[in-house]
Amino acid sequence: MTAASAGAFDDSLTSTTGWQSPSKEVLEVLHAPQLPYVWTAPGGEYLLLADPVLYPPLAELAAPMHKLAGIRLNPALNDYHGRHGGTSPRLVRVENGAMTPLDLPGEVEILEVKWTADGQRFALSVRHSDHIGLWVGSVAGDVVELEGLALNPLLGTAVSWLPDQHRLLIRRIPARGPVPEPPAIPVGPGIVEGAGASSRSTYEARNLLETAHDDALFEYYATSELVIIDPATGQVNIIGAPAPYARAKFSPSGEYLLIKRLVGPWSHEVAWWRFASVTEVWTEKGDRVATIAALPVADAVPAHGVPLGPRSVTWRATAPHTLFWVEALDGGDPVAEVPHRDRLMRLEAPFTAEPEVVFKAEHRIQPQRCGWTAEGSTLMLTQHERIRRWRYVWLLDVDKGTSRLWFDLNEGDRYGDPGHPLFRTLPNGRRVLRQRGEAVYFSGSGATDEGDRPFLDLRHLVTGETERLFRCAPDRYEYVVAFAGDENRVILRSESAIDVPNYYLATFGEAIESAAGEATHALTRQPITQFKDPTPQLRAIEKRIVRYERSDGIPLSFHLYLPPGHQAGTPLPTVLYAYPMEYSGAAIAGQVRGSAQRFMRLYGASHLYFLLQGYAVLDQTAMPILGDPETAYDTFVPQLVADAEAAVAKAVEMGVADPERIGVIGHSHGGLMVANLLAHTDLFRAGIARSGSYNKTNQPFGFQAERRSLFEARDAYVQLSPTFFADQINQPVLIIHGDDDSNPGTPTFQSQVFYEAVRGSGGTTRLVLLPFEDHGYRAKESIEHVLWEQFRWFDSYVMGHS
Repeated sequence: MTAASAGAFDDSLTSTTGWQSPSKEVLEVLHAPQLPYVWTAPGGEYLLLADPVLYPPLAELAAPMHKLAGIRLNPALNDYHGRHGGTSPRLVRVENGAMTPLDLPGEVEILEVKWTADGQRFALSVRHSDHIGLWVGSVAGDVVELEGLALNPLLGTAVSWLPDQHRLLIRRIPARGPVPEPPAIPVGPGIVEGAGASSRSTYEARNLLETAHDDALFEYYATSELVIIDPATGQVNIIGAPAPYARAKFSPSGEYLLIKRLVGPWSHEVAWWRFASVTEVWTEKGDRVATIAALPVADAVPAHGVPLGPRSVTWRATAPHTLFWVEALDGGDPVAEVPHRDRLMRLEAPFTAEPEVVFKAEHRIQPQRCGWTAEGSTLMLTQHERIRRWRYVWLLDVDKGTSRLWFDLNEGDRYGDPGHPLFRTLPNGRRVLRQRGEAVYFSGSGATDEGDRPFLDLRHLVTGETERLFRCAPDRYEYVVAFAGDENRVILRSESAIDVPNYYLATFGEAIESAAGEATHALTRQPITQFKDPTPQLRAIEKRIVRYERSDGIPLSFHLYLPPGHQAGTPLPTVLYAYPMEYSGAAIAGQVRGSAQRFMRLYGASHLYFLLQGYAVLDQTAMPILGDPETAYDTFVPQLVADAEAAVAKAVEMGVADPERIGVIGHSHGGLMVANLLAHTDLFRAGIARSGSYNKTNQPFGFQAERRSLFEARDAYVQLSPTFFADQINQPVLIIHGDDDSNPGTPTFQSQVFYEAVRGSGGTTRLVLLPFEDHGYRAKESIEHVLWEQFRWFDSYVMGHS
């Protein structure tokens, strides 16, 4: 659907119908070969490569699809709708770069790779035309399909190696009857009901169950059968009865199986991950040993809170069969005033004793940021403080009962970010922190005023002191992918603005001082891959990071791109692209993001394609919203205006941007930004707002980092909602939205109502609704059409303005 209002609208833009495409030059870049996906084997001896499948035909998105409990389901595959992988899989030996193609049918796609702990064998989840299959192979290049098997990946990992690293635990589709048929007519009205439940965040989920038929479809497609398969012998052992299994993981010893299964009746209020569930411990034969938790549906979770009861139940990686989990002590409510928010619990085999409290945390525990040391009983545990946006990393000796703070950081401080810990794989497949003696390896982006310079550090467990092993040089962008065999060799990914990314085997040498005066280690490099530049025409584009200040002194930056053939001193039509972000302090708001040394590649309907049309582009333009997390959105609009004024002023001062020919574009929260800037400034000649939310009163229980409800901050909700100020938008605005947006904060009607508000107020606007598209746009036809729409809009209202 395309709709337009007149005003000063160019007639040539209203007469077009059907799908359109941009120029041949743009299409050549859009459809150029992409660099492959890379899966690295444990131990770093091999890489597995596959070529990405992008931009499926619209007919695929239009194929039958079910919306079930937060899942968009492709019934033909019993998989996620629109999910694709990579083709032409091949192995690359790190030592010498030798490549071995894998003999799979040309039309299939690799979705997931599961390596054995020794990095010598792998299991592949493979997309076929009618199912997700399982193939098993080795680094020798042999690969075979386990025929007659269809995986069910809907609720979690469908394939994992047992601790013996010879057998596989599989979630497969069981023998089942025909798909449940819908009733000829509805069996009754649609009904939802609330009875005193506390508020929920707007960002819970969409695509929820609505009817009894939906319930039947969910149970039909989500149900899987747990089986153990020995690929060498073909032996298959079924474990337990088919059920909607959300988790299945063997203990490190291989003696017990931890499972989590969903139980009905199915809620129409929440997605499947909030359904009622039972977590149990079984034997390998499927006999129940113990029930760890039986939780009701979590349909009353406070905004930005967590469910009650055990969560993130998992095996300790360094014990044969000991369970750990987290429980809330604040009712799951992040604003409750309590001395401790969470507690860490432990239960050892045979799981008959009372669970033991190991640690009480002052702030919310983040299980996904935790890790075990290989030796001893130390757990690295991370806590998150909501108000300050602060992270605390603790070291717990769970056997001795001791604990201490290791380090803490402002979560928004990119310059001071110590990075993330690296892990290694034990022989039983469990992952533990990668160490050298009493120090843990950390890798990070290494943000600086001049752009990102990734690093590799050692952080001592006792003293907290760090030793820098590697830091990327200022004229390149390089980072450590994995260790290769021993602690002195790593796989390095290296690129620059003109050098295509490639992989190298790098060996650490002696400690040296770099040219910049930094302590580091010498590296010798040996190429592993030799990828070629698929779009050499992009290398004529200039790029650099530009820093400047807001009127109140807040430091800001943008990435400046100049088109091929640009003559210095000649002002250009300019596109500004940004995404507003919240910060609690000025010191971190202006920190530079990204690197000018990244190799440019263009994807999808990127705004960077304007460079091929003769525009300058201000990318990653800083749009910080500063303030107390509880009240920052009270000043959203004036801060947004100040941010944009500073960026435009700097680009004009540099002689890059023609002040009479500047357009602004944004997606999602950036779409809201575009609409507000057009309503409250005259900086821009036109705007393009994609997949945005323009009336925040439709999200009454919070959005982005806003934690207050509409009823607590009514004025703030209204003031930042441009639909209420559509009569002030006197510049042309192109509004684009997926016609089936599943993002909870940006339903498609937001753009439809905003369009009507602008049109009805006499504004110049055009609404483009992309059939079958979600929050981001995927189909070949959609991507090409969006590029065409964007070029036509700015060519008419920005480029041609005089």
